[in-house]
Amino acid sequence: MITLFHHPNSRSSRFIFLLEELEAAYQIRLVTIRKRDGTGTVDPANPHPHGKVPAICDDGVIVFESSAIALYLTDRFPKNGMGPLAGDPDRGAYLSWLAYYSGVLEPAFVSKFLSHDVPRGTAGWVAVEEAMTAVIQRLARGPYLLGERFSAADILFGTTFAMFAQSPLMEKSPVIDTYAQRVVGRPAFERARVREKG
Repeated sequence: MITLFHHPNSRSSRFIFLLEELEAAYQIRLVTIRKRDGTGTVDPANPHPHGKVPAICDDGVIVFESSAIALYLTDRFPKNGMGPLAGDPDRGAYLSWLAYYSGVLEPAFVSKFLSHDVPRGTAGWVAVEEAMTAVIQRLARGPYLLGERFSAADILFGTTFAMFAQSPLMEKSPVIDTYAQRVVGRPAFERARVREKG
């Protein structure tokens, strides 16, 4: 059984959503985390090396970081097709968008939030506006990052965009707004919200 190390209203919330989509057996283990305002503590029960969430344990196998967890879970529970497997023509795009999320998009948002200029030519990421242009161009090809196929990559991107819908970190875009609502409008998202509330 999967154990999700979780703190409410954090990045780990979207993995309740993914686990619901996968119809996987799981349990939630609530942990404390350090917060931006200086409150909170690292929970010794949390296997993440920096005491962050998400992290999962699958019968002793520890996986942490969002993109790695998404890939691990979709390979582990392939029944619902939430992640193309090796040999599937969509696998390359799936891996690319998972890596893009953690390697480009999140650093871009953090840089903008902290008012840091992106060091062009030396960083692996770009400004938020440039990253969002690439995402919008991709979504112009279909309702999801893989075209007609909904995947765990959409859970990472769509929940982030829904969270930032009213934030100055992201320019308004009808394409992104519609996409985010399409992702969080899924029944598994509502089941996850209920499950998170206990």
